[in-house]
Amino acid sequence: MRTLVVNSGEIAHMSHGDTAKPLIGKKMGDKDLNIYSEGLGILVEDGVILSITDSEELISEYAPSWDGNSEMIGNMNIIDAKGGAIIPGFVDSHTHLIWGGDRSNEMALRQRGLSYSEISKLGGGISRTVETTRSRSIQELVDLGVQRASNALRLGTTTMEAKSGYGLSTESELKLLEATERVNQVSACDIHATWLGAHDVPKHTTKQEYIEELIGKQLPMVVQQGIAEWADVFCEPGWFTIDDTIEIITASKNMGLGSRIHADEFVDSGGLGITAELGSISADHVAKSDDDSRAKAHDSGVMQTFLPGTQYVLGIDEFPPMKKCVENSWAFSIATDFNPNCNTISMPFVGSIATHRCGIDPITALAASTRNPSTTLKNNKNKNYGVISENNSASFNILHSKKVESWCQSPGMNPISKTLANGIIVKHN
Repeated sequence: MRTLVVNSGEIAHMSHGDTAKPLIGKKMGDKDLNIYSEGLGILVEDGVILSITDSEELISEYAPSWDGNSEMIGNMNIIDAKGGAIIPGFVDSHTHLIWGGDRSNEMALRQRGLSYSEISKLGGGISRTVETTRSRSIQELVDLGVQRASNALRLGTTTMEAKSGYGLSTESELKLLEATERVNQVSACDIHATWLGAHDVPKHTTKQEYIEELIGKQLPMVVQQGIAEWADVFCEPGWFTIDDTIEIITASKNMGLGSRIHADEFVDSGGLGITAELGSISADHVAKSDDDSRAKAHDSGVMQTFLPGTQYVLGIDEFPPMKKCVENSWAFSIATDFNPNCNTISMPFVGSIATHRCGIDPITALAASTRNPSTTLKNNKNKNYGVISENNSASFNILHSKKVESWCQSPGMNPISKTLANGIIVKHN
């Protein structure tokens, strides 16, 4: 099936240089390197971009009888972008997509001055969500995941990573991963699964007993199941230590899983520093990490993934040091951290926080939301996510505005008029 998109505004192709590598430093926000001028068209076939060239040339060759209004000619879809800018589909590389329950009551606790850790000790936080998630059937979890993936797609996300972690038992973690795969099978959004059994220690067991279960029982069954691509650990004081993380990730690596690690969200415990030694693809949160660890991570190919929505919902004034990463040419991405506490799955909203609170420009934020996170995810079709270029995945968004920068400048509103996800047209009302 072919689709022809014509009459574009600016196109943020983000494809400068080797697209298997992230953009860094000033190249992230360089409009000359990353943006085509208006008036181009994009020809798509079977989910792949065949050509990007002048709209009139494409119309003349592939749709000479087009009347300027029809949406179909023969077996070809035609989309008139009407001057709307085009950007890559967002790549949300850190989500907790599937869980049950509601923790909106915790806002009042935070306003009373309780910390994330204190709320957890009172029975809230992760352990509360674990209880409600375990009680849901797999079909209920799939239904929740499908709705959330649909919401993400409506907001322009065409690729995402999704973690387990709200089961905290072998049976429940496997159920969450199975639900994730079922959502992936029916969603136009590409979903990549991560096993986060080490999210917290379940009630009525010791941490050492649970680590033994994670490594001796849960991990082998996760690998046998064949859904998860990575292992993850919540490496924070009060949850899992550096030594715990090394033990769990090393065992996972020995069984063929890659790793992505939660680290240094609340304090600098050295979590980012060990990711280089462990060969992790990504270290997430890392708001409190020191500069030496950031440099070491970059030199080792570890992506720093910032989650500014977390600081936003926790009322923390110190946001991730994105501007410093640009100044030092350290690779970084941004993601939603969608979860019961940070309950947003909108990359445009997270991009707005990045520009308004973290000091980076909209084009840099776009690179951190598309191409850069795409380098941490595998595409089974050997096509790159996060860029708009010939012979790559046809996953992109058409904006209401003619200007690329508008993608993150209207929090609370959807800047996107249409989305193509691997060539599948998604219309937004």
